[in-house]
Amino acid sequence: MSRTELLESVDEAVRGVADGSTVLVGGFGFAGMPFDLIDGLIRQGATDLTIVSNNAGNGDVGLAALLKAGRVRKVICSFPRQSDSYVFDELYRAGRIDLEIVPQGNLAERMRAAGAGIGAFYCPTGVGTPLAEGRETRTIDGREYVLEYPIKGDVALISAHRADGMGNLVYRKTARNFGPVMATAATTTIAQVGGIVATGELDPEAVVTPGIYVDRVVRVDDRHYTVQGAR
Repeated sequence: MSRTELLESVDEAVRGVADGSTVLVGGFGFAGMPFDLIDGLIRQGATDLTIVSNNAGNGDVGLAALLKAGRVRKVICSFPRQSDSYVFDELYRAGRIDLEIVPQGNLAERMRAAGAGIGAFYCPTGVGTPLAEGRETRTIDGREYVLEYPIKGDVALISAHRADGMGNLVYRKTARNFGPVMATAATTTIAQVGGIVATGELDPEAVVTPGIYVDRVVRVDDRHYTVQGAR
């Protein structure tokens, strides 16, 4: 029997997210961002959160809306600033939010390491830059590496194209991005999907995230988001 809960509402899906949680949020810009789950988390009220994502929000929707609501204490990401990241920018300049920059490949690998049970790993990215200051380094085969530790989440919020009754997930093109590694790296993985099909209808060769990694699934209406109030 599947351990995955198939839920009727977004609010039910995000129940129990505790204050102070580390939340992994999928998406590369708007592609694959779990907008509905983020909106549900805002309604749910959890605060003092550490958010791990590729970037720090766009416009006033999705992750930016969570930041604007004052629920986030720290952001761990690889790309915090762009032309429409004004919500994060204003919070950071005002000293109301902390930031940890992680190179994009390192970010993905640190979450993959958490899911794979790897205690730490050495990586050359960032060596000789401020990102490696004060960090343990080691020379291996004549090349310098910096020690990286896994990033594990209390909760992962991800978006997928379809799920089946067992919680197996398939993604749509670039919307896949960080979803698969985040699903393995969190204690509780919550997925919003555009549709749920009967178990057995998904091609097993197309399943990217097996249901064993997915705790809750909720179907949401497919929609296209635009930046609101961009300036």
